[in-house]
Amino acid sequence: MTLKLGDTAPNFIAETTHGEIDFHKYIDGSWAILFSHPNDFTPVCTTELGAVSKFLPEFEKRGVKVLALSCNDVESHKAWTKDIESYTPDAPVTYPIISDPKRELAVKFGMLDPDEIDSTGIPLTARAVYIFGPDKKLKLSILYPATTGRNFNEVLRVIDSLQLTATHSVATPVNWNVGDRCMVVPSLSNEAATQKFPKGFETIEVPSGKQYIRLTPQPNL
Repeated sequence: MTLKLGDTAPNFIAETTHGEIDFHKYIDGSWAILFSHPNDFTPVCTTELGAVSKFLPEFEKRGVKVLALSCNDVESHKAWTKDIESYTPDAPVTYPIISDPKRELAVKFGMLDPDEIDSTGIPLTARAVYIFGPDKKLKLSILYPATTGRNFNEVLRVIDSLQLTATHSVATPVNWNVGDRCMVVPSLSNEAATQKFPKGFETIEVPSGKQYIRLTPQPNL
């Protein structure tokens, strides 16, 4: 199974380092990020979970609940957590880590990396990032191979864009960051855009003469 944008997240009940969770109840009207890992006690994963711990206040500020998944049992996760916290001091791992030793959830969510095989010949879990909205629908997915660590600054940037564009008639251009100008969506007429964006917008002239590049200050600032 491969999740597509707009798909409702498959629900599941699983054991985690915080006890049993029901995924849909865990989301419960919030944004949520689910990110997967190939294995406990592996170097890249250790750096990533430590980074998420440091970023956790930023996720919480945006109303985003965090869930990690790794293909080991809960006791392994708890032992590994000590290494993570040692590697990234002053950043305790306070978010749940899902137990998936049989890779059932990894298969359900399409997280397997066919190029990375464990000692038993089973594909490892790739480094998937799934962001779900309060409606439990998939808003964004990024899939890294097991050998490449993620950039969680980029994940935060994407969340800022998703949350902004979900409530305003704008899109965010290349390399956009909070505070940069946004693009008026093509479906909005100039007349409607004038009413919707009191700060105004700039139309960029292009050789085609088509006035589709319209920039406006970020509307929620």
